[in-house]
Amino acid sequence: MGRFPMESCKGTVTELQQSPTEGRPASSAPPSHTFNLKHLINKLNYIHFLDGTITACFRHKRYDTILSLLIKPQPCTDQNLICSWHSNSELQQKLQAHHFQHLLVNDGQNALVVHPQVIEINRDNLRFILPASCEELNSRKFHRYPCSDINAQLIQNGSSFQGRLVEFSATSLRIKVKATPPQTFQWLNPEAPSALVLSCQGETIYSTECTIFKQSCGQNMRSIVLNPTSDRIFKFKPKKYRSTRQQLTPSPNINFKHPLTGKWVDLDVTDISGSGLSVTENAQESGLLPGLIIPALALTFANSDSLQCKAQVVYRTPPADPEQPNTVKCGIAFLDMKIEEQTRLLAILYQADNKRSYLSNRVDLDALWKFFFDSGFIYPEKYLHLKSNKNTFKKTYQALYEKKPNIARHFVYQDNGTILAHMSMIRFYRNSWLIHHHAARKMATGKGGLVVLSQISRYVNEAHRLYSSHLDFVFGFFRPENRFPRRYFGGAAKHINNPKACSIDPFAYFHFRKSFDSQWDIAAPLGISRTTDEDLDELNRFLEYASGGLMAAALNLEPGCDNDEDLAKEYESLGLKKERHLFSLRIKNSLKAIVIVNVSDIGLNMSEINNSIKIFVVDPEGINKEILYFFLSMMCVKLCIESVPVLVYPQSFAKDCGIPFEKTYNLWILNMLNLDEYFDFCKRILGVN
Repeated sequence: MGRFPMESCKGTVTELQQSPTEGRPASSAPPSHTFNLKHLINKLNYIHFLDGTITACFRHKRYDTILSLLIKPQPCTDQNLICSWHSNSELQQKLQAHHFQHLLVNDGQNALVVHPQVIEINRDNLRFILPASCEELNSRKFHRYPCSDINAQLIQNGSSFQGRLVEFSATSLRIKVKATPPQTFQWLNPEAPSALVLSCQGETIYSTECTIFKQSCGQNMRSIVLNPTSDRIFKFKPKKYRSTRQQLTPSPNINFKHPLTGKWVDLDVTDISGSGLSVTENAQESGLLPGLIIPALALTFANSDSLQCKAQVVYRTPPADPEQPNTVKCGIAFLDMKIEEQTRLLAILYQADNKRSYLSNRVDLDALWKFFFDSGFIYPEKYLHLKSNKNTFKKTYQALYEKKPNIARHFVYQDNGTILAHMSMIRFYRNSWLIHHHAARKMATGKGGLVVLSQISRYVNEAHRLYSSHLDFVFGFFRPENRFPRRYFGGAAKHINNPKACSIDPFAYFHFRKSFDSQWDIAAPLGISRTTDEDLDELNRFLEYASGGLMAAALNLEPGCDNDEDLAKEYESLGLKKERHLFSLRIKNSLKAIVIVNVSDIGLNMSEINNSIKIFVVDPEGINKEILYFFLSMMCVKLCIESVPVLVYPQSFAKDCGIPFEKTYNLWILNMLNLDEYFDFCKRILGVN
């Protein structure tokens, strides 16, 4: 188990003038150990090495109060100890009014009580002869860690007091704050709850609700001890179906620079999932406070593979194991990590759970193509459609499966190199991923397809809270006559029964080939322009009326949306194309339709959903088949293509206008805020956890 370094000797407070018992051994806490002179000398030299301090305790000659002053020990080789003052402010007056009592050599939790012989104490230094032995006083239940350069803000009932953090333990924090006129400390009600915010270099690193335990009596500056009111924070909405916790052998460890002390911490991991981990600390030396943000945490495995992330402590509880009564268990949630590192972590966890489960592993492309044909995923009609571009397909898949890009994930269930099932997803909009390429061989158990579906479900459950995942929605297209997707995706939407959580919308699908008919008589005054925010606002109102689902949000069609230039650059870095163009079709200046033109490489999706035109008919009045075909031909000319897949919404428009369409594609969208309802369906209907 890792340990926090003993830094309490590096104090910044130069004087403590408290009660008559402050600074001397308490009768209720008897010495626990006796140490010899050699141990004391080593401790003093260690403190000197750290440029630290020890405490000289004096008793007032008349009032019997204790004065504690910090002094700096010099290197020591024998019984002779020379110290210098940490501060000599009004020192002469203080020395005249007090008698020397003893020295306290403090490591934050335990203190060595030393009764030396005084040789000389003056304004310049202190000279002692050390005793042959000293006693250790267990005066504190929890180790206190001194802090510097940590800003503190204490908030109560609209009043905000600024100051700094002096020290903290596992159960309390001591701050020094000042009252800036017209503020007065009378505004602080010790019986009312407060909020504490700690920051460093302008970044918040800790916040908590707390109560005031005690405070000094200063008028302009006060020392206040605060107790956090809870040992748990709720960073995220609680989930019924939590990430799977695993105990790995050998266990990884974490190390990070503690945000409050600036010292390195190294701890063994007790258990871990894709969304967080837990560690076990010594209860007395615990330094992980619920709510503490760790900006840079390194997770290191036995092979020295290290992953970096931003994390936050979310709970601190007694251990469940009665054999470890003096420990506490601390939970740490991942706030963000690079998507490629997150994928590496999840790949390790999936393999540890099921040795046949792989996430974004290096795939033998020849084996993958064989699997697609053997499983029937590429059936004869589909192959006729893609055969003329087979080399382009191979190139695209090489980029997606061999370069391990951030925009794509694949989930493989395989045995000794033989692919048994496969599913993949690709980031196609800013915060939305397209699920596709679900295929499985016929096996004796018949469970391969469900295994990869369970894998992808587990992935989104563990990854969606990280910003770098850009995972607010998953979506996919399926044909309603296909039994399994109808049962699974359609069944999920029906079970959830909330279009804002999971929606299904049918599109008419057909291939359009560029043509200009001289017989066309387009008398209507057509207008084609780039889509404006006002147009998107109208589209959102239409979709809310016609569907009530998630299309506008998931397909990035809300006012103020952009064309995902950063995402396009991700594609470009792989040698792939990703473009999106929005056009508005008007008749007599009245908006009739919004058109999304997606331009990407052939093969990203075998049904070419990613390389298509989607038409949302907002107002069908005045639009007919000829106008629609004329518009599509213009798009083909503009994009220099001969033919293009087209999806029309609502599907009823295509039927009413007599547009012959080949298929119906249902667009299925799942909101990541509603995963509990989704997993309820998976568990109750299909037996998938």
